[in-house]
Amino acid sequence: MLDLYVSQYCPYCKKVMNYLQENDVEFNMLDVADSENFDKLVKLGGKDQVPFLNDTENDVLMYESDDIIDYISKL
Repeated sequence: MLDLYVSQYCPYCKKVMNYLQENDVEFNMLDVADSENFDKLVKLGGKDQVPFLNDTENDVLMYESDDIIDYISKL
């Protein structure tokens, strides 16, 4: 499953979410405004940057909206 850590006010997060929705890609949106999600983000990725993708099925972790979109386009 794709877990996407986002902030509602982040334009890069919106870019990734729009791509996922337009391409009917299932994902879990995890808003970092929730402290539990924020803590998981930092634990997994090591920094408090969004968007952050955790592909749990392929054990892939990544930041950067363009990199995330490129990765998902190849799944």
